[in-house]
Amino acid sequence: MEYRVEDFLSYKLHMIKTDKFKTINVKIIFSKKVEKQEITIRNFLSDFLVYASKKYPNYKSFSIALQDLYAMNVFSTSYRIGNAYNTDINATFLNEKYTEKGMFEKSIEFLSDIIFNPNVDNEQFDSKNFEVIKDGIKSQIESLKENTRKLSLIKMLDNMGHDEVFSYHGFGYIEDLENITPKNLYEYYQDLIKTSKVDIYILGNIDFEETKKIINKNFKFNTIKMKKENLIVYHEKFRKIPKKIIESLPLSQSKLSIGCKIGKINDYDRNYVLPIYSIILGGGSNSKLFSNVREKNSLCYYISASSSKLDNILFITSGITKDNFEKVVKLIKQEIKNMEKGKFNEKDIEDAKTQYITMLDEFEESPFQIISSYYSSEVLGNDPLEIRKQKVKNVSYDEVKNFSNNIHIDTIYLLKGDN
Repeated sequence: MEYRVEDFLSYKLHMIKTDKFKTINVKIIFSKKVEKQEITIRNFLSDFLVYASKKYPNYKSFSIALQDLYAMNVFSTSYRIGNAYNTDINATFLNEKYTEKGMFEKSIEFLSDIIFNPNVDNEQFDSKNFEVIKDGIKSQIESLKENTRKLSLIKMLDNMGHDEVFSYHGFGYIEDLENITPKNLYEYYQDLIKTSKVDIYILGNIDFEETKKIINKNFKFNTIKMKKENLIVYHEKFRKIPKKIIESLPLSQSKLSIGCKIGKINDYDRNYVLPIYSIILGGGSNSKLFSNVREKNSLCYYISASSSKLDNILFITSGITKDNFEKVVKLIKQEIKNMEKGKFNEKDIEDAKTQYITMLDEFEESPFQIISSYYSSEVLGNDPLEIRKQKVKNVSYDEVKNFSNNIHIDTIYLLKGDN
């Protein structure tokens, strides 16, 4: 792959040339410092921009236009990345080698149109489309009640640090949704376009000069050059005794979520040692938690550990019966303590490395995962995929053991069911 960056001051263009895929893949990233009260309206806007435009004012005409572009796929995603909140407008379309000459530029023009010419009249978004999207977002937020595993995790984080950045979730909030109007949504759109840090990524078998020319012609942002923000969330205080919360719902299965804060660590530990630690502790059927809590003691339906490295948090989630709550928590604490004592071996480390490298290999089969890898290198200074594979192979037993001392259990949350 060949990678080039062009800085147009108001945004950066990142071009990744590869003949691995028949498609051209575009990701336009709008990034701003996260504000809790903006999450819901940002999600709303994100959905609206890929639902209709001024030129294609309803979903039917919008979809027909996509079909006319050889079934071009356009979708949006909004998500928190540490101290920032991103909205991505994503597109995939066939390389014009497989369609007809000029389709690359036509596809880029379509993307430009949906960003710069949304379905707006009298300085407000179209009210009919507005209500459709509002209903959809409301249903998504309310559906969280049905996803009790996710609900337990959200409630744990809220108890762990209410109104701290790491507790903000990306689904949005009903109370904020009710305050959104077609008019203030348009005002927010204008602000987002003017004040976001913008990066445009294009991956495929492209011509660098032609791509640069077409993008520069179709994307004119008036944003100022944004300073680089530190995305990593740090913790200053650590509980000596974990906070414990139990809440009840009429569930067939109780959901346990445990949040652990990670002390101040360097980039190497964050990018390489943390993933290996997390996999050994709870990253699959060979993990310590799975082997000892589920298999050996039959105390849970599932159990796993994962991490949010930008938030410096490790999560442990499990489905249990309420009567096993104390036993499961005790065993989890014991396994974390065992990691500190070095009660794992070289085979555990090698198995974890294999699992992690397999995940990185899978990234290379996905155009948008490749783009995400380049983006993380740009904004976080992460190593390219090939270098990551080499560095993770060098993680040692002592590094994992020493890292274990940075794990501090903070909050234990049980969403208690009937059983």
